[in-house]
Amino acid sequence: MKNWFKMLVVALGATAMVGCNEPDLFPNKKMDVTPHNISGEWELVTYGGGVKLAEGSYVYLDIRRQNREFTEYQNIDNALGTVTTGRYYIYEDAKYGAVIRGEYDNSEGDWNHRYKVTLYKDEMVWTALDDESEVCVYQRCEIPEEIKVEDEE
Repeated sequence: MKNWFKMLVVALGATAMVGCNEPDLFPNKKMDVTPHNISGEWELVTYGGGVKLAEGSYVYLDIRRQNREFTEYQNIDNALGTVTTGRYYIYEDAKYGAVIRGEYDNSEGDWNHRYKVTLYKDEMVWTALDDESEVCVYQRCEIPEEIKVEDEE
């Protein structure tokens, strides 16, 4: 009985140690689209169904679950870079599933599209409801401090 108990303790210890070091076995598992799960910093890597941004161009989103706020840092419209803030809203649609829409601060209006959102651990895909060729792929990232500082000036 003592040997059986010792073997059980060793087996449980080995299982616990292996479990801590295993890589994520399901990195492409879809996640629920909630303010909590999309909260964080994201970089646009492709748009329009696979087009990469031009060298030196960037679009970053800082999405916060608190108050459903976002900050967008980008230099697509202005080579010096711009910062845009606003609020976003997530709702469930019977046809599309999770949908995100937003509005900009400073009376700049609503986003051009509403997007179906597919979320994975480190990737988020937005597909415009009114134009399925308008697909934006974001990857979780850390927005470089120099981008935040440049765009605040």
